[in-house]
Amino acid sequence: MRGLLTMFDLDARWQLHPQVALRPEPFGALLYHFGTRKLSFLKNLVVVDVVKAIGEHSTARAALQAVGVEDVAVYAKALDTLVNSNMLVRAS
Repeated sequence: MRGLLTMFDLDARWQLHPQVALRPEPFGALLYHFGTRKLSFLKNLVVVDVVKAIGEHSTARAALQAVGVEDVAVYAKALDTLVNSNMLVRAS
């Protein structure tokens, strides 16, 4: 549902959706969801690093810390956008 205010859970474990492929590009990366056929452009290299690392950490907060992110709120908003587009999902 659009228009609902959501809050990204930094203390949950996240991963790329199993149907999403990440392709590095000179500007950052492309995310392609084979199920929805959506394409997302990641133009911020820090976001690319976080997305690559997020599945390897117990929480999103730990992934952000591992990449060296200090302004957590800005990157939490970016991750929330990826969740809303079904590129990131909670890990089981």
